[in-house]
This record gives sequence, structure tokens and C-alpha cells, in this order.
Amino acid sequence: MLDPESLDRAAKILVNADEVTLACHVNPDADAIGSMLGLGNHLRSRGVKVVAAAPNRFEDLPRWVEALPGREMLVPPGKLPKAPKLVVTFDAADLARLDGLSHLIEKAETSICIDHHRTNPGFATINLIDPDASSTAELVYRVIQHMGDEPDADAAACIYAGLVTDTGRFQYQSASAEVLRLAAELRERPFDHAQLAQALYEDGSVAYLKLLGVVLDRVRHIAEANLVWTYATRKDLNETRVPIQETDDMIDIIRMAREADVAAVLKEQKAGGFKVSMRSRGDTNVAEIAEAFGGGGHRLAAGYTSKGSLEEASRALIEALVQVNPASAAP
Repeated sequence: MLDPESLDRAAKILVNADEVTLACHVNPDADAIGSMLGLGNHLRSRGVKVVAAAPNRFEDLPRWVEALPGREMLVPPGKLPKAPKLVVTFDAADLARLDGLSHLIEKAETSICIDHHRTNPGFATINLIDPDASSTAELVYRVIQHMGDEPDADAAACIYAGLVTDTGRFQYQSASAEVLRLAAELRERPFDHAQLAQALYEDGSVAYLKLLGVVLDRVRHIAEANLVWTYATRKDLNETRVPIQETDDMIDIIRMAREADVAAVLKEQKAGGFKVSMRSRGDTNVAEIAEAFGGGGHRLAAGYTSKGSLEEASRALIEALVQVNPASAAP
């Protein structure tokens, strides 16, 4: 539950704001950008001047961003104000997740952090953190309501994008009755739900399908670690010409395997090392694994970046899982 005093302070500041800078975490998912543009759209409807950015280059943002109303608010990271009056961050569990935008917290007159990660230390002037929330998008909706308003269709579409993705299309434990009621309230606004869902979940290319075939052929089951995992290299990505940001959904296919509790996909980064994405069916707290390697996330979905080779990264992951979850995988 959000701290009532902090929520009051944040709402009053946002109601009286005339210009706001918005920032989300690096390599943003739909919850990060959806919650950011959700609040951005609402503030713009109130006449507020809004600019928003992720730490990534424009060309590295996911394709589905084009389906979100208010995307024109997004500017290159270097175009944000150097010392904003008010900055609001979204879905960033700590300053490091803001990457090249972390300086905004120090330079801003006032900062507001909106997040649902349990490990968030509270790095802003005002911290709206609720680990029990399904998504940061859910918290943005609560903030808008506390401002005495309701989101319009554009804001609702963006908030819905964050809500539907961070609940795994309402499959995860976080999809409570309250969250489903919230989704229904958002769906009452006149946005194209089917088009948005298609952009989020059904917009792959033939090249991606070919890459997926390669990655699936490499799937390995490590019974002693209760793990099923696979990987994609830079060579794979270059040969198929698939941008790495279009591979985020691979983990959801790998996690289908019933033989293991934990699924992982390792993807080689441009600067070297491997991004490790993990999902748990429920028995393993993958957030603890990720935090041990300098990453973070939630109990059933987390990730981190390994600086080593594929062999080093996979071995370290397997050893960590054997220690915390030595039981054999389900038959």
C-alpha cells in the first residue's frame, strides 16, 4: 500500500506542476514506458508541458512503442532538461536502473519515484513504492485518481499496456480481483484494445521466427538446478538481423517447459557479456538470484547482466540455483 502522506504530497505537486520531466529504466518494458506515457498523457491533458525519455537510443526502443498514445513526448536522453524543476521516475528499482538519466535525481528541484520493486531503497524526494502492486502502471492509475482525476483514453491505453504485460496477460499471481476490476475500468475508455494487444504480443517477423528456431534447438534441461535454459549470441542476432529488443518474449516460450521450475534466456550484449532473463513457476525466488549478481526484479520474474563468457555466465547461474533450489525438477 502506498504511504498516504507521500501520495498526498506527490498528488499536490503534480496538480500544481506546469512542466514535468519523466524518465524510466534502461531497456524499458511496457510497464516502464506505459506507466510513464500514461502519466504523461494525463498531465498533458491538464496543460502541463511534458518531456519523457528512456536511457536507450530511439532506434533501440521496442517496436510496440509506436502503438502507444503520447509517444511524441519521448525525446532522446540528451534532450531532457539538465536541471528539471520536477522529475518523475517509473519502474526503476534503483538509481543504477536509470543508467544515463540517474543524474536527473540529483539535479532536479523535486523528484518523485513511482515503483513496485521490493528492493527499491527510495532514492527520490518523494517515493511512491508499493511492492504488493501488480505493476508501476497500477500505481500511476492510483496517483491520477488521488489527483482527483480519471485517465482519458490515451492515458488509459498506456496504463493498460503496463498492467497487462506485468501481470503476464493476467496469468500471474498479481492478477488479483482488484487488478482485474482496474483493468475493466481502463477498458471502459475508447482505445483500441485489440490493436494494442497485437502490437504487444503478435508483431514478430519471419527473421525472428527463424532466430527462435535456433534458440529453441539449444534448450538445455539441468535437472539438478531445476532449470531449463538457452541462449542467443550476437552472431545469431547479426545473421538474422533481429534487434535484441525484439527478443524479450523468448523467455515466455522457454518457461513453458514443465520439467523445471526456473527458465532462463541468456542474450549476448553489444558491449559484451550476457543479459540473463529468468522466470519461476513458483518454487524459486529468482529475484534473490538476480540480486546476488547485481540485478533485480520480482520473485517470479527477474534479470541481471553477466560480464563473463557464455560458459562462465551459465555455470554461475547453474551453481547459484543448485545452492538455493537443489531439489530435482518435477517429473
